Amino acid sequence: MSVELRRNGLHLTGTPLSLDAKRKSPLSFVSHGHSDHIARHESTIATAATLRFMAHRLGPVRAPLAVPYRRPFALGPLMLELLPAGHILGSAQLRVIRADGRRIVYTGDLNTAPSLTAEATEVATCDTLVIESTFGHPRYRFPPRPEVLGQVETWLRAQLNRGVTPVLLGYPLGKSQEAMKQLSDRGFRLVAHPSIFEVAELYAELGVPIDNLRRYDGRVEPGEVLFFPPHLVRGGGLAPHWPRATAVLTGWAMDPGGARRYGADVAFPLSDHADFPSLMRYVKDTGATEVITCHGFAEELAQALCDAGTDARPLGKPQQMALF
Repeated sequence: MSVELRRNGLHLTGTPLSLDAKRKSPLSFVSHGHSDHIARHESTIATAATLRFMAHRLGPVRAPLAVPYRRPFALGPLMLELLPAGHILGSAQLRVIRADGRRIVYTGDLNTAPSLTAEATEVATCDTLVIESTFGHPRYRFPPRPEVLGQVETWLRAQLNRGVTPVLLGYPLGKSQEAMKQLSDRGFRLVAHPSIFEVAELYAELGVPIDNLRRYDGRVEPGEVLFFPPHLVRGGGLAPHWPRATAVLTGWAMDPGGARRYGADVAFPLSDHADFPSLMRYVKDTGATEVITCHGFAEELAQALCDAGTDARPLGKPQQMALF
């Protein structure tokens, strides 16, 4: 058996199982509910939360298999197990155990920092590790999340004291709920674009309620903080609100011009992905003797791991990689 990179994503050869397939597949493990990881598969393996987010975006999910964390199950001769990935609510890593005991882990998108709205990451010990490398370049070293959230809070209070409408730009699923949970617990009054508010309702349904929040109806009352999706900013969606100040929450804030990239005044490095030191540490903690990096800065992370004495290589163009 091997793993191959096909046009629709990773696939375990010799089995019907794909990993985060981007197009309809007979059977796919879906690590989390972000749009670039889901599709209308004939059958889907995921956590209950991820299946709920998929249904919200795509409609009813065909033949869903909702799998709790840490509950191994059989797929032919293989044993599969889902473990928390810390990325967003319901995100999961997949560990595949071969009949001879060899363990292969696919992390999906991974975040090792503590979160208010996602299950805490668990180290998935394994022999072979396939790890996402979104921020796998040494320049991505995020400040501690509480420090960043504290900076966001200070910035918001400064804007409110000036009588300016503060706007926080964050993706509708995951990033916004993390920030909203922090701010609502600190007493901020929040208003969220419908795409963000509806996901917050799903979070409440799944046991993570967010208080002091209402649905955006075109108005922002004095003293409220507006959460808005980044992709709607350049279309003039914020035009009615002036004066305003806009901040974006993204790991790409570490890059020069990070705020300008999103049409914001300021950028805060709040990410739901692991940074470079966290990725390096995670690889070591898994005990993997073979590492395959994928997505983002895969080549840079693989080189850094090799320099540290780990057998690592990036997953490149569609090809077979002998993992089993």
